[in-house]
Amino acid sequence: MLEQSVFSNYCMVPMSWDEMCDGSQVRPPYQQVFETLNQLSAGSLNDKDRLASELFMSQGITFTVYSDNEGIERIFPFDIIPRIIPGNEWDQIEAGITQRLKALNLFLRDIYTDQQILKDGIIPAELIASCPHYTREVFGIRVPHDIFVHIAGIDLIRGQDGSYYVLEDNLRTPSGVSYMLENREVTKRIFPEMLTSNKVRMVNNYPLELYNVLVSLAPRQIAHPTVVLLTPGVFNSAYYEHTFLARSMGIPLVEGRDLVVDNHKVYMKTTLGLQQVDVIYRRIDDEYMDPLVFRHDSALGIPGILGAYRKGNIALVNAIGNGVADDKAVYAYVPAMIRYYLNEEPILSNVPTYQLADPDARKFTFDHIREMVIKRTNQSGGYGMLMGNSATDEEIHSMIQSVEEDPRNFIAQPIIRLSTVPCFINNRFEPRHVDLRPFALFGPGGVKIVPGGLTRVALREGSLVVNSSQGGGSKDTWIIN
Repeated sequence: MLEQSVFSNYCMVPMSWDEMCDGSQVRPPYQQVFETLNQLSAGSLNDKDRLASELFMSQGITFTVYSDNEGIERIFPFDIIPRIIPGNEWDQIEAGITQRLKALNLFLRDIYTDQQILKDGIIPAELIASCPHYTREVFGIRVPHDIFVHIAGIDLIRGQDGSYYVLEDNLRTPSGVSYMLENREVTKRIFPEMLTSNKVRMVNNYPLELYNVLVSLAPRQIAHPTVVLLTPGVFNSAYYEHTFLARSMGIPLVEGRDLVVDNHKVYMKTTLGLQQVDVIYRRIDDEYMDPLVFRHDSALGIPGILGAYRKGNIALVNAIGNGVADDKAVYAYVPAMIRYYLNEEPILSNVPTYQLADPDARKFTFDHIREMVIKRTNQSGGYGMLMGNSATDEEIHSMIQSVEEDPRNFIAQPIIRLSTVPCFINNRFEPRHVDLRPFALFGPGGVKIVPGGLTRVALREGSLVVNSSQGGGSKDTWIIN
């Protein structure tokens, strides 16, 4: 039972599934953490919260909000109470993500070669033809080991029935793994005994696992291939993560101007002359990679790199053209891909999705718009989205007008009240909605998923939007046996 303590005012959001409490009972995975926290005063917890903020500040762990005119650099909000997932649930998540990535990778290989899935009518050809991230310039390119998705961030939510659902697939340049790793380091400082006593699985070997995958993709069979991390530069919202990962892996952090292509090979400029590069972990979007092929007005990329890529002299992580597989309109067909390519039933379910290019789906969505979330198919970060239950009449009218002008670029999904977890806010525990972004690595040895991931928290009371750009924060995620 919940006793009179720091938890005494902890109330669940109506009709939401709370991960710590089942009514007045504490769920078994949280029992030990609950007992430990129950012995701490609000003042002690406040001290730990302040220490966590100071640690994040001293490390310069920031993100960027482009829409904020007052100053774009912010310290990443962190809640000190861990989110706990038992091992048996994690096993299902791991199996589901592995299955999903295998199918998505086969889809990408197919869609840039034979396009058999279109010929068999599993996915409408016009859906792919109208996808802005289908990159015809890479059609027919053979990528190392036939792997297109080397690094993935698969966003999961937990619904009102306690089941996990895939919300979206991030297969281009997924971000957030540095926050997952830093969250764990901060937790070690503020709750060292609690972390040890709960036998929490480690996440800190992620940089090593990532480095091993990158090295394994090198086209040249040499003992020490050259791997670099390509960043757009200091003004990118994820620049902190770029520096963090390059430093953690011990590889150079480069910008486009640091690289040059000669005779279809990529070289890095160094004080000792040109050094051939074998693998580029790129954090630059497709359209900026090669100004000779894509955006001629950009200086971020490397002129001629697509020619080196086509010749097989450079490995790019992730592959160019992956955006066709994480388009929100294509997302609806991932369960069909799993059945088509793997002959298996999906382990993790999709959220029900309405393609607004379909007149019947569009009418149904407009008739029930207060129960729907409408999303643009090619935007992220919580931008370009309408939450029907909290939108004004003017916002709804504007969204309906936008959808009718270009229905292909919108989907609708029923609003799902995400599960809640306890957060330490204003010196007390309050429930807040969360999602989960596990990070998966896909190399020649198969799929590896770090046991945890980034739990994102909607820190605003009642909000279902967890993105940091929209006022969200994060938690340490514990997988326990």
